[in-house]
Amino acid sequence: MSTPTSTSTPLNEGPLHEAVDRRVDQRVHRIPVDDLLPADSPRTGGEDLGHAQALAACGDPLPPIVVHRPTMRVIDGTHRLRAARLRGQRLIDVRFFDGSSEDAFVLAVESNTLHGLPLTLADRTAAAARILAAHPQWSDRAVASRTGLAAATVGALRRRTAPPDEAATHRIGQDGRVRPLSTAESRRAAARLIAEDPGASLRAIAERTGLSPGTVRDVRRRTGDGEDPVPPRQREAERKAVPEQAPRVSAALPTSGDGGPGQGLEALVRNLCQDPALRLSDAGRLLLRMFDVQVAGTRRRQQILAAVPAHRAAMVAAAADQCAAVWRDLAIRMRSRSGAEGGDT
Repeated sequence: MSTPTSTSTPLNEGPLHEAVDRRVDQRVHRIPVDDLLPADSPRTGGEDLGHAQALAACGDPLPPIVVHRPTMRVIDGTHRLRAARLRGQRLIDVRFFDGSSEDAFVLAVESNTLHGLPLTLADRTAAAARILAAHPQWSDRAVASRTGLAAATVGALRRRTAPPDEAATHRIGQDGRVRPLSTAESRRAAARLIAEDPGASLRAIAERTGLSPGTVRDVRRRTGDGEDPVPPRQREAERKAVPEQAPRVSAALPTSGDGGPGQGLEALVRNLCQDPALRLSDAGRLLLRMFDVQVAGTRRRQQILAAVPAHRAAMVAAAADQCAAVWRDLAIRMRSRSGAEGGDT
């Protein structure tokens, strides 16, 4: 492939999501059109040749297209590329995107909802289904904002097409913040904090529990009136979601004692979920999902024990030992990076 030349033209093609936008090289490179591969396009009907011919005939310079650097596939600008070829151009201006193939598809969908030939409703619906499969942790509003659909439409699509994820406890919103699917345990944690320190500010409790100050205010009002901090409708949903025989792990806040497996894990995970450095990177989101699964497993460990047949118990134990060794190695390496010494903190 020819070595591209670059200029300093800034990226200005619409309000793309911050986490995606920062991985688009803002320089413009001029590369041979033959170096590019067809797009992984959200357009189910393929290219519109008439639109490409109209772009070619207008005579104006074509804006840079966006290309996935690892694969050299077009992300945004399929019709501009066809127009360049119709004009007989050998070179075309591109901006490179550095990210996963899944995020490249999201950028393609988002770009085509912001400018150019609009996506059809069928295109946007199919794109939303694919994004839900690749990013099940994204909220309905987050997917809707990228596909141009209503959040309710995305929610209905999720229920029709996505298998239920019993391990999921959090979703990532369109603002990049990680929020719990249910705030029941966080509300109970806030109630305990209020009881321990009645003078604590709403914001201080919100930061420790992952709730909004408004929700903490509601918890304070409920506890002050002698009510359960969790609203009746939410308690009913919780009762239906978790069988009565499943034990509830009261691990919403870290403790200094020997509280057993998982004690304090939920609060630690909620704290980590607030860090943009983790939730805005692929590896960071993977780590948060791994912790999320661990939290769900801790809540239901008695059910898991009961579900494993006797003839598989030894193998499950061996696999659990291997997982524990992997986590222990990760913990040791992390403590080495942080400069911590000694045992568990």
